[in-house]
Amino acid sequence: MTVIVAHDTPDAIRGMLKRWFIEPRPNVFVGTLNRRTHEKTVEYIRRNAFGVGLLIVSSYPNCQGYKIETIGPTERKGVEVSGLWMVAEKWNEESRTGPTDDFFSADFS
Repeated sequence: MTVIVAHDTPDAIRGMLKRWFIEPRPNVFVGTLNRRTHEKTVEYIRRNAFGVGLLIVSSYPNCQGYKIETIGPTERKGVEVSGLWMVAEKWNEESRTGPTDDFFSADFS
């Protein structure tokens, strides 16, 4: 299962996503993809959707059963902490260089 939350998605990208996903709400896409189709879809979006913020939650073989990816400018970022995925709502770029840094250095206040 894959859920994509997109902001300001161009019509061409929305049309491509509707091939494999349903759109229960505007700019929210839900579907089940095999690994290859998932990778190709995400790569297509990365190449063609400049400035579009995406939050992607997809099935993954870990203890939670999912992973979180972000593409472009988003207010929330996926953070992996000790093998568990969480969503950081406030993100301080100066103190964080990536999702593998120390969890407690993020500003969540």
